[in-house]
Amino acid sequence: MSTSRRRKAAKAAYHHGDLRAGLLRSAAVILEEQGVAALSLRETARRAGVSHNAPYRHFADRDALLAALAAEGFAQLDAALDAGGQAGPRGRGEAYVRFALEHPQRFRLMFGGTLRLDAHPALREAAAQTYAGLTRAFAALTGREGAAVAAAAAWSLTHGLAQLLLDGHFAQVRRGEQDLAGFVREVLGAVRFARAR
Repeated sequence: MSTSRRRKAAKAAYHHGDLRAGLLRSAAVILEEQGVAALSLRETARRAGVSHNAPYRHFADRDALLAALAAEGFAQLDAALDAGGQAGPRGRGEAYVRFALEHPQRFRLMFGGTLRLDAHPALREAAAQTYAGLTRAFAALTGREGAAVAAAAAWSLTHGLAQLLLDGHFAQVRRGEQDLAGFVREVLGAVRFARAR
């Protein structure tokens, strides 16, 4: 969706009475276009076509808006992982990396340490639900006892790969010498070496 269409959608949502959703849509556009540093309640209000005081009806301050965006990101990530899970654990890993690369600024907000989970209960709950979903998926493969460790290991590997790609590492992929999706699949498939003794 183009930027101008997203702005119109955000304004339309407000005029139909869903101010919070409209503000979150506007904030998401700013976040992905300009990064977290450019995100403010005032700019979000301007993009949504509402008064600069309107966001305070739903967000006490900028951190509350950021926490809501991050919580929304965890819900989106959870849905992406569920969809990827149809292809098994590697499919979930591929979905995780794809989410990070398609939503780099949201991903950085979710995991960048800008927000303390203990200060934002809804964000903490959203992050916990994502991990719980991953743990349930591994319980089907490893049994309940090993699921938490398997989920933590998978998350660590996949998150590290996503972060390295976002930060511009793996020059062969950046230069187009190696297919990104194929590279991710190979790296995630290499986790089998950990089972060999």
